[in-house]
Amino acid sequence: MRNFYLISAIVGTIVPWIFFGSFYNTSGFDVIKFVTQLFANDAASGFSADVLISLTVFWVWSFFDSKAHDVSKWWTVILAGFCVGLSLALPLYLFLREEAPKRSS
Repeated sequence: MRNFYLISAIVGTIVPWIFFGSFYNTSGFDVIKFVTQLFANDAASGFSADVLISLTVFWVWSFFDSKAHDVSKWWTVILAGFCVGLSLALPLYLFLREEAPKRSS
């Protein structure tokens, strides 16, 4: 599973950044425009809200789960969520969690 999580994290970084890169290439680093575009229409708004809510729930769950399973470097999923999104944060956390039992034994 470790390899699957790692590959998922890599794909989950590359695919969104293809789109983010295209946006930044045409619009520059305009955070306000980026957020506005996330909610440009009802379909985009629904999808963006869904992902942002899911990311928030994941952060809360993974915080408590990391304590229960002694997952080190949990804070990296916060950065992953801000820099890419749930497509990186979730497989990254699962990768870290997969390693936790090996470190603690």
